[in-house]
Amino acid sequence: MSTTSAPTILTGLRVNSEFTLGNFLGALLPMVRLANSHSNKSHINIFVPDLHSIIAEVDGELQQNLIKSLKYYLAAGLELTPHVHLYRQSRVPAHSELCWILNCVASMGELNRMTQYKDKSEGKDNVNVGIFDYPVLMAADILLYDAVYVPVGEDQFQHLELTRRLAQRFNNHFGEIFTLPAEPKDQIKFMNLSEGVRIRDLQNPEKKMSKSAAAENSKIMLSDDPTAVKKKIMSATTDSVGKIQFDMFNQPGISNLLQIEAIVTGLPLQDVISTWAGETHYGDLKQKVAESVSAFLATFQAKLAEIPDSAVLDLLAAGETYANKVANAKLYQVQKAFHLR
Repeated sequence: MSTTSAPTILTGLRVNSEFTLGNFLGALLPMVRLANSHSNKSHINIFVPDLHSIIAEVDGELQQNLIKSLKYYLAAGLELTPHVHLYRQSRVPAHSELCWILNCVASMGELNRMTQYKDKSEGKDNVNVGIFDYPVLMAADILLYDAVYVPVGEDQFQHLELTRRLAQRFNNHFGEIFTLPAEPKDQIKFMNLSEGVRIRDLQNPEKKMSKSAAAENSKIMLSDDPTAVKKKIMSATTDSVGKIQFDMFNQPGISNLLQIEAIVTGLPLQDVISTWAGETHYGDLKQKVAESVSAFLATFQAKLAEIPDSAVLDLLAAGETYANKVANAKLYQVQKAFHLR
Protein backbone atom coordinates (compact mmCIF):
# COMPACT_ATOMS: atom_id res chain seq x y z
CA MET A 1 0.00 0.00 0.00
CA SER A 2 1.88 3.06 -1.24
CA THR A 3 2.14 6.29 0.72
CA THR A 4 3.04 8.23 -2.40
CA SER A 5 1.08 9.20 -5.49
CA ALA A 6 3.74 7.92 -7.90
CA PRO A 7 5.87 4.75 -7.99
CA THR A 8 9.33 4.94 -6.43
CA ILE A 9 12.73 4.13 -7.93
CA LEU A 10 15.40 3.89 -5.24
CA THR A 11 19.16 3.81 -5.45
CA GLY A 12 22.20 4.49 -3.29
CA LEU A 13 25.98 4.27 -3.61
CA ARG A 14 28.35 3.77 -0.70
CA VAL A 15 30.70 6.69 -0.13
CA ASN A 16 33.61 5.19 1.79
CA SER A 17 36.16 6.50 -0.67
CA GLU A 18 36.76 8.13 -4.03
CA PHE A 19 34.89 6.74 -7.05
CA THR A 20 36.62 5.05 -9.95
CA LEU A 21 35.71 5.65 -13.58
CA GLY A 22 34.18 2.15 -13.38
CA ASN A 23 31.86 3.15 -10.51
CA PHE A 24 30.82 6.23 -12.42
CA LEU A 25 30.30 4.74 -15.88
CA GLY A 26 28.90 1.41 -14.71
CA ALA A 27 26.56 2.53 -11.93
CA LEU A 28 26.14 6.27 -11.38
CA LEU A 29 25.81 7.51 -14.96
CA PRO A 30 23.21 4.88 -15.96
CA MET A 31 21.23 5.76 -12.82
CA VAL A 32 21.26 9.46 -13.69
CA ARG A 33 19.99 8.68 -17.18
CA LEU A 34 17.32 6.41 -15.77
CA ALA A 35 16.26 9.05 -13.24
CA ASN A 36 16.03 11.78 -15.86
CA SER A 37 13.85 9.62 -18.08
CA HIS A 38 11.42 8.70 -15.26
CA SER A 39 11.36 11.66 -12.87
CA ASN A 40 8.26 13.13 -14.50
CA LYS A 41 6.21 10.06 -13.50
CA SER A 42 8.09 8.42 -10.62
CA HIS A 43 9.67 9.42 -7.33
CA ILE A 44 13.46 9.11 -7.63
CA ASN A 45 14.98 8.42 -4.21
CA ILE A 46 18.76 8.83 -4.25
CA PHE A 47 20.06 8.17 -0.77
CA VAL A 48 23.49 8.10 0.79
CA PRO A 49 23.80 4.77 2.65
CA ASP A 50 26.10 6.15 5.33
CA LEU A 51 24.98 3.53 7.86
CA HIS A 52 26.07 0.84 5.41
CA SER A 53 29.33 2.69 4.93
CA ILE A 54 30.47 2.29 8.55
CA ILE A 55 30.20 -1.50 8.33
CA ALA A 56 33.64 -1.70 6.77
CA GLU A 57 35.44 1.10 8.58
CA VAL A 58 34.90 4.42 10.32
CA ASP A 59 36.37 6.94 7.91
CA GLY A 60 37.16 10.49 9.02
CA GLU A 61 36.50 11.64 5.46
CA LEU A 62 32.99 10.16 5.33
CA GLN A 63 31.21 13.53 5.40
CA GLN A 64 33.49 14.99 2.75
CA ASN A 65 33.00 11.94 0.52
CA LEU A 66 29.26 12.07 1.13
CA ILE A 67 28.95 15.61 -0.21
CA LYS A 68 31.28 14.84 -3.10
CA SER A 69 29.32 11.75 -4.14
CA LEU A 70 26.11 13.78 -4.42
CA LYS A 71 27.95 16.40 -6.47
CA TYR A 72 28.81 13.58 -8.88
CA TYR A 73 25.11 13.09 -9.58
CA LEU A 74 24.67 16.79 -10.29
CA ALA A 75 27.80 17.02 -12.45
CA ALA A 76 26.60 13.96 -14.36
CA GLY A 77 23.46 15.88 -15.33
CA LEU A 78 20.84 14.81 -12.79
CA GLU A 79 17.73 16.89 -13.44
CA LEU A 80 16.28 18.27 -10.21
CA THR A 81 12.53 17.90 -10.60
CA PRO A 82 10.12 17.92 -7.61
CA HIS A 83 10.12 14.10 -7.77
CA VAL A 84 13.89 13.78 -7.17
CA HIS A 85 14.78 13.33 -3.49
CA LEU A 86 18.31 13.22 -2.04
CA TYR A 87 18.77 12.16 1.57
CA ARG A 88 21.13 10.56 4.06
CA GLN A 89 20.16 7.18 5.46
CA SER A 90 21.28 8.12 8.97
CA ARG A 91 19.06 11.25 8.98
CA VAL A 92 15.94 9.10 8.59
CA PRO A 93 15.75 7.10 11.86
CA ALA A 94 12.97 4.89 10.48
CA HIS A 95 15.63 2.95 8.52
CA SER A 96 17.27 1.74 11.72
CA GLU A 97 14.00 0.98 13.51
CA LEU A 98 12.50 -0.96 10.62
CA CYS A 99 15.75 -2.90 10.32
CA TRP A 100 15.33 -4.07 13.93
CA ILE A 101 11.71 -5.07 13.35
CA LEU A 102 12.64 -6.96 10.17
CA ASN A 103 15.35 -8.75 12.16
CA CYS A 104 12.45 -10.26 14.08
CA VAL A 105 11.02 -11.53 10.79
CA ALA A 106 14.25 -12.76 9.17
CA SER A 107 16.01 -15.99 10.14
CA MET A 108 19.65 -16.71 10.94
CA GLY A 109 19.66 -19.38 8.25
CA GLU A 110 18.65 -16.88 5.56
CA LEU A 111 21.39 -14.44 6.50
CA ASN A 112 23.98 -17.21 6.81
CA ARG A 113 23.31 -18.12 3.18
CA MET A 114 24.11 -14.65 1.84
CA THR A 115 27.05 -14.97 -0.52
CA GLN A 116 28.52 -11.56 0.33
CA TYR A 117 28.56 -12.45 4.04
CA LYS A 118 30.32 -15.72 3.27
CA ASP A 119 32.91 -13.94 1.13
CA LYS A 120 33.59 -11.15 3.63
CA SER A 121 33.76 -13.45 6.65
CA GLU A 122 35.80 -16.25 5.11
CA GLY A 123 38.95 -16.94 7.09
CA LYS A 124 38.11 -14.33 9.73
CA ASP A 125 37.58 -15.10 13.42
CA ASN A 126 35.97 -11.78 14.27
CA VAL A 127 33.29 -10.42 11.91
CA ASN A 128 31.10 -7.51 12.98
CA VAL A 129 27.35 -8.05 13.15
CA GLY A 130 26.78 -5.22 10.68
CA ILE A 131 28.27 -7.30 7.86
CA PHE A 132 25.94 -10.16 8.78
CA ASP A 133 22.88 -7.91 9.07
CA TYR A 134 23.59 -5.68 6.05
CA PRO A 135 20.86 -7.28 3.87
CA VAL A 136 18.14 -6.58 6.47
CA LEU A 137 19.03 -2.89 6.62
CA MET A 138 18.96 -2.89 2.81
CA ALA A 139 15.46 -4.40 2.97
CA ALA A 140 14.37 -1.59 5.29
CA ASP A 141 15.84 0.99 2.90
CA ILE A 142 13.64 -0.39 0.13
CA LEU A 143 10.41 -1.27 1.92
CA LEU A 144 9.98 2.05 3.74
CA TYR A 145 9.29 3.78 0.42
CA ASP A 146 7.31 1.10 -1.46
CA ALA A 147 10.18 1.06 -3.96
CA VAL A 148 9.37 -1.15 -6.94
CA TYR A 149 12.57 -0.63 -8.90
CA VAL A 150 15.95 -0.76 -7.17
CA PRO A 151 18.78 -0.60 -9.72
CA VAL A 152 21.55 -2.74 -8.22
CA GLY A 153 24.43 -4.83 -9.45
CA GLU A 154 24.16 -8.56 -9.95
CA ASP A 155 26.01 -9.10 -6.65
CA GLN A 156 23.03 -7.52 -4.83
CA PHE A 157 20.30 -9.66 -6.42
CA GLN A 158 20.40 -12.14 -3.54
CA HIS A 159 19.71 -9.30 -1.10
CA LEU A 160 16.83 -8.12 -3.28
CA GLU A 161 15.32 -11.60 -3.20
CA LEU A 162 15.63 -11.60 0.60
CA THR A 163 13.79 -8.26 0.70
CA ARG A 164 10.96 -9.78 -1.32
CA ARG A 165 10.76 -12.82 1.00
CA LEU A 166 10.70 -10.71 4.16
CA ALA A 167 8.01 -8.43 2.73
CA GLN A 168 5.87 -11.37 1.63
CA ARG A 169 6.28 -13.12 4.98
CA PHE A 170 5.26 -9.94 6.79
CA ASN A 171 2.28 -9.33 4.50
CA ASN A 172 1.06 -12.92 4.86
CA HIS A 173 0.91 -12.43 8.61
CA PHE A 174 -0.20 -8.80 8.96
CA GLY A 175 -1.86 -7.85 5.68
CA GLU A 176 -0.70 -5.93 2.62
CA ILE A 177 1.54 -3.32 4.21
CA PHE A 178 4.72 -3.69 2.14
CA THR A 179 5.08 -3.32 -1.62
CA LEU A 180 7.32 -6.06 -3.02
CA PRO A 181 10.14 -4.77 -5.24
CA ALA A 182 10.23 -6.26 -8.73
CA GLU A 183 12.13 -9.49 -9.28
CA PRO A 184 15.74 -9.21 -10.51
CA LYS A 185 14.82 -10.19 -14.09
CA ASP A 186 12.22 -7.43 -14.17
CA GLN A 187 14.70 -4.97 -12.65
CA ILE A 188 17.10 -5.70 -15.51
CA LYS A 189 14.31 -5.30 -18.07
CA PHE A 190 13.27 -1.99 -16.51
CA MET A 191 16.85 -0.69 -16.63
CA ASN A 192 16.92 -1.70 -20.30
CA LEU A 193 20.17 -3.58 -19.83
CA SER A 194 20.84 -7.18 -20.84
CA GLU A 195 23.63 -7.12 -18.26
CA GLY A 196 25.35 -4.50 -16.18
CA VAL A 197 28.23 -2.48 -17.63
CA ARG A 198 31.44 -3.60 -15.94
CA ILE A 199 34.52 -1.51 -16.53
CA ARG A 200 37.54 -3.77 -16.11
CA ASP A 201 40.84 -3.45 -14.27
CA LEU A 202 43.36 -1.93 -16.70
CA GLN A 203 46.14 -4.29 -15.60
CA ASN A 204 44.01 -7.40 -15.07
CA PRO A 205 40.94 -7.14 -17.34
CA GLU A 206 39.61 -10.43 -16.01
CA LYS A 207 38.50 -8.45 -12.93
CA LYS A 208 36.32 -5.36 -12.60
CA MET A 209 37.96 -1.99 -11.88
CA SER A 210 38.11 -1.57 -8.10
CA LYS A 211 39.02 1.41 -5.93
CA SER A 212 40.60 -1.02 -3.44
CA ALA A 213 43.08 -2.38 -5.99
CA ALA A 214 46.67 -1.86 -4.83
CA ALA A 215 48.11 -1.08 -8.27
CA GLU A 216 47.45 2.58 -9.15
CA ASN A 217 47.76 1.87 -12.88
CA SER A 218 44.90 -0.62 -12.67
CA LYS A 219 42.23 2.00 -11.97
CA ILE A 220 41.16 5.45 -13.09
CA MET A 221 39.86 7.68 -10.30
CA LEU A 222 37.47 10.55 -10.99
CA SER A 223 39.98 12.83 -9.26
CA ASP A 224 42.91 11.74 -11.45
CA ASP A 225 44.76 14.42 -13.38
CA PRO A 226 43.31 14.31 -16.93
CA THR A 227 46.75 14.43 -18.50
CA ALA A 228 48.38 11.89 -16.20
CA VAL A 229 45.58 9.37 -16.75
CA LYS A 230 46.74 8.89 -20.34
CA LYS A 231 49.76 6.94 -19.09
CA LYS A 232 47.49 4.49 -17.27
CA ILE A 233 45.55 3.74 -20.43
CA MET A 234 48.65 3.47 -22.61
CA SER A 235 49.99 0.83 -20.19
CA ALA A 236 46.71 -1.16 -20.14
CA THR A 237 47.04 -4.93 -20.58
CA THR A 238 45.73 -6.21 -23.93
CA ASP A 239 46.56 -9.51 -25.66
CA SER A 240 48.54 -11.12 -28.48
CA VAL A 241 45.64 -11.74 -30.89
CA GLY A 242 46.66 -8.76 -32.99
CA LYS A 243 43.15 -7.78 -34.08
CA ILE A 244 40.79 -5.21 -32.58
CA GLN A 245 37.39 -6.76 -31.91
CA PHE A 246 34.84 -6.88 -29.11
CA ASP A 247 35.17 -10.23 -27.35
CA MET A 248 35.03 -10.01 -23.57
CA PHE A 249 35.89 -13.70 -23.18
CA ASN A 250 38.98 -13.90 -25.40
CA GLN A 251 40.03 -10.23 -25.52
CA PRO A 252 38.80 -8.58 -22.31
CA GLY A 253 41.45 -5.84 -22.36
CA ILE A 254 40.66 -4.63 -25.87
CA SER A 255 36.91 -5.03 -25.28
CA ASN A 256 37.21 -2.96 -22.11
CA LEU A 257 38.88 -0.12 -24.02
CA LEU A 258 36.16 -0.18 -26.67
CA GLN A 259 33.50 -0.07 -23.99
CA ILE A 260 35.16 2.86 -22.19
CA GLU A 261 35.49 4.76 -25.48
CA ALA A 262 31.80 4.30 -26.23
CA ILE A 263 30.58 5.49 -22.83
CA VAL A 264 32.83 8.54 -22.37
CA THR A 265 32.11 9.78 -25.90
CA GLY A 266 28.39 9.00 -25.73
CA LEU A 267 28.54 6.86 -28.87
CA PRO A 268 26.70 3.54 -29.30
CA LEU A 269 29.06 0.68 -28.51
CA GLN A 270 28.32 -0.96 -31.86
CA ASP A 271 29.42 2.19 -33.70
CA VAL A 272 32.75 2.20 -31.85
CA ILE A 273 33.22 -1.51 -32.56
CA SER A 274 32.51 -0.94 -36.26
CA THR A 275 34.96 1.97 -36.43
CA TRP A 276 37.81 -0.21 -35.16
CA ALA A 277 36.82 -3.47 -36.87
CA GLY A 278 39.76 -5.08 -38.62
CA GLU A 279 42.36 -2.65 -37.21
CA THR A 280 45.50 -4.25 -35.79
CA HIS A 281 47.39 -1.43 -34.07
CA TYR A 282 46.48 -1.62 -30.38
CA GLY A 283 48.52 1.50 -29.69
CA ASP A 284 46.24 3.60 -31.89
CA LEU A 285 43.18 2.43 -29.96
CA LYS A 286 44.88 3.13 -26.64
CA GLN A 287 45.84 6.63 -27.80
CA LYS A 288 42.27 7.40 -28.87
CA VAL A 289 40.78 6.10 -25.60
CA ALA A 290 43.39 7.98 -23.59
CA GLU A 291 42.45 11.26 -25.31
CA SER A 292 38.71 10.60 -24.87
CA VAL A 293 39.02 9.77 -21.17
CA SER A 294 41.28 12.77 -20.56
CA ALA A 295 38.76 15.10 -22.22
CA PHE A 296 35.89 13.50 -20.31
CA LEU A 297 37.62 13.92 -16.94
CA ALA A 298 38.60 17.53 -17.65
CA THR A 299 35.00 18.44 -18.51
CA PHE A 300 33.55 16.51 -15.59
CA GLN A 301 35.96 17.97 -13.03
CA ALA A 302 35.20 21.49 -14.27
CA LYS A 303 31.47 20.90 -13.73
CA LEU A 304 32.17 19.44 -10.30
CA ALA A 305 34.17 22.51 -9.23
CA GLU A 306 31.22 24.78 -10.03
CA ILE A 307 28.87 23.06 -7.52
CA PRO A 308 29.07 24.56 -3.99
CA ASP A 309 28.63 22.41 -0.89
CA SER A 310 25.73 24.64 0.13
CA ALA A 311 23.72 23.56 -2.91
CA VAL A 312 24.04 19.91 -1.87
CA LEU A 313 23.15 20.66 1.75
CA ASP A 314 20.01 22.52 0.64
CA LEU A 315 18.95 19.53 -1.47
CA LEU A 316 19.57 17.18 1.46
CA ALA A 317 17.46 19.31 3.81
CA ALA A 318 14.50 19.18 1.42
CA GLY A 319 15.00 15.50 0.62
CA GLU A 320 15.21 14.48 4.26
CA THR A 321 11.99 16.31 5.09
CA TYR A 322 10.27 14.30 2.36
CA ALA A 323 11.97 11.00 3.27
CA ASN A 324 11.09 11.28 6.96
CA LYS A 325 7.45 11.97 6.17
CA VAL A 326 7.11 8.95 3.88
CA ALA A 327 9.24 6.59 5.99
CA ASN A 328 7.54 7.49 9.26
CA ALA A 329 4.11 6.84 7.77
CA LYS A 330 5.19 3.36 6.65
CA LEU A 331 6.94 2.66 9.96
CA TYR A 332 3.77 3.59 11.86
CA GLN A 333 1.81 0.97 9.92
CA VAL A 334 4.45 -1.64 10.80
CA GLN A 335 4.51 -0.59 14.46
CA LYS A 336 0.73 -0.92 14.67
CA ALA A 337 0.94 -4.41 13.18
CA PHE A 338 3.35 -5.39 15.97
CA HIS A 339 1.16 -3.67 18.59
CA LEU A 340 3.92 -1.15 19.28
CA ARG A 341 1.45 1.67 18.62
